[in-house]
Amino acid sequence: MKQTAIVRNRLQPRWTGWMFVSVAVLMIFLFYFYPMLQALLLSFKSGTGARIDWTGLDNYKRLASDPVFWTALKNTSLYLIVQVPVMILLAMFISVLLNDSKLRFKGFFRTAIFLPAITSLVAYSVVFKYLFGAEGLVNQALLKLHLIDAPLQWITDPVLAKITIIIAITWRWTGYNMIFYLSALQNIDPSIYEAARIDGASPVRQFFSITTPMLKPIILFTSITSTIGTLQLFDEIMNITKGGPGNATMTISQYIYNLSFKYTPDFGYAATVSYTIVVLIVLLSILQFKAAGDKK
Repeated sequence: MKQTAIVRNRLQPRWTGWMFVSVAVLMIFLFYFYPMLQALLLSFKSGTGARIDWTGLDNYKRLASDPVFWTALKNTSLYLIVQVPVMILLAMFISVLLNDSKLRFKGFFRTAIFLPAITSLVAYSVVFKYLFGAEGLVNQALLKLHLIDAPLQWITDPVLAKITIIIAITWRWTGYNMIFYLSALQNIDPSIYEAARIDGASPVRQFFSITTPMLKPIILFTSITSTIGTLQLFDEIMNITKGGPGNATMTISQYIYNLSFKYTPDFGYAATVSYTIVVLIVLLSILQFKAAGDKK
């Protein structure tokens, strides 16, 4: 009897813990994993409306020869390769500047740089669309500075439209990543920098030999979250360029939207395209963990 009571007392805290998290676990399964499983099954079907039939790997064969998909993938990859490194380096640089104890009005600068991250995606996209319009503020400023002779077509030129998108998402998300770096920098013992200064290390040497290695977990975290966000890029494209001109700025997420709601609805093929984002996120996350040397 005593042994039974001891076992019951040992198991009770474990079951009590599971009772507390059971509702959350159930909600996560219902609203995350179950839809993911259904989307995977849907990717093997095709049809419109309620007439959806099992077609096996037909959607995946179609994906391999779909020129619009490969254009969207190329555009998304370009945003990822160019914008994510620029944004992370810029966020690190700004956070180091704002972490200086001698800097005045640090609170104001931190708030001002972080504010874009809490603005409405639609609102700021529309603002950028007008800023970079043919008669927008950007062109007016460049003309007054005599840097250009005629207004640049930021929205309708294929190359300039991509640059506009990169500028927009960099402006919005740099401050968001800056907060993580600031938090990490404030946890670094100042005595480490003091010892480095005594040894004659320059600020540049301190940054590469002390700051960067100690920010490694945050760099990995922001790289992965930024990669995920860029692969799912939608609002800016939809509101600034609508994927144009001629699909020059279309992303995978916008293509999924078009397949589901703009073209003749084909939810099975849209699910197939959406799972390419899942695969890309998993592969790039693994590569980033490997590159960072993180074994956990």
